[in-house]
Amino acid sequence: MVKLIIATIKPFKLEEVREALTEAGVRGMMVTEIKGFGSQSGHTEIYRGAEYAVNFVPKVKIEIVVAEPMADQIVQTITKTAQTGKIGDGKIFVLDVEQAVRVRTGETNEDAI
Repeated sequence: MVKLIIATIKPFKLEEVREALTEAGVRGMMVTEIKGFGSQSGHTEIYRGAEYAVNFVPKVKIEIVVAEPMADQIVQTITKTAQTGKIGDGKIFVLDVEQAVRVRTGETNEDAI
């Protein structure tokens, strides 16, 4: 079985999380700059003397596909490394992957990752 781990974290934590994941054995990941809100609910900023509501907060989304036995360790690594203790540290979701295929070789599932 293969798992997809999706994590949203604060952008300044990306390099630290990437290094920790590499040390934990992750061989690849996809990273996307995103905007979102949750408990943080955005904030206000002052620009040229006027106050503006910023409804979406910049985040980084990391997507990692791993063999099922690695999933818990990877979630713990992200949690420990991305945590600041402040609101907006992010979320992690773990999903089942029905199929994975390496395009170059045709390898499937765990062999494809």
